[in-house]
Amino acid sequence: MGVENYYHIFTKSIAGYKIFVKDRDFRRMQEIVWYYRYERKRRFSQTIDLTKESYGDKLVKIVSYCIMPTHLHFIIGEEKEKGISKFMANILNSYTKYFNLLHNRKGPLWESRFKKVLIESDEQLLHLTRYIHLNPTTSGLIEKPIDWRFSSYREFLNYKTDLKICEFDELINVDVNEYKKFVEDYIDYQRQLHKIKKLIELEEH
Repeated sequence: MGVENYYHIFTKSIAGYKIFVKDRDFRRMQEIVWYYRYERKRRFSQTIDLTKESYGDKLVKIVSYCIMPTHLHFIIGEEKEKGISKFMANILNSYTKYFNLLHNRKGPLWESRFKKVLIESDEQLLHLTRYIHLNPTTSGLIEKPIDWRFSSYREFLNYKTDLKICEFDELINVDVNEYKKFVEDYIDYQRQLHKIKKLIELEEH
């Protein structure tokens, strides 16, 4: 294990606008993320065969992710110089074009620059994966993280998926059942922290 060049990446929509609404929106972003992990000569389109597309140089290694209605979380390892910046530019621009065309809309979709925080230890990385996977339950979208199909949680639990996005085996050596317990035992605690944070934000305003 070793977390050199791994980062927690976070970005959100302008003014908390819901930009992922229907299942097709979430799925579109999953496909875009899968596609742009590598340098590509072609822009992503619906006609691309997601099972046969050849690869270019790898830009990033995605450890964990979660797509929420208003924001995105990633844990990403940088595989090439400026790989994260190129990856994020590609996925955000690609989804913006899709969304604006679908809704007959113009203009930016995301807040200025994504946030990027260096991960400093294996323990921090492991806890961040839990935080990311619990986002949908913390926000009240679902009861159990396994019910959210738009994160890497199912990949961590070895569920079959037609779109394998993440690479975490070399970093996280945890038994599937142990990891499930590690995450799901924390559901209520993270919800309580979220409520406290919201109350503090209200008091500050």
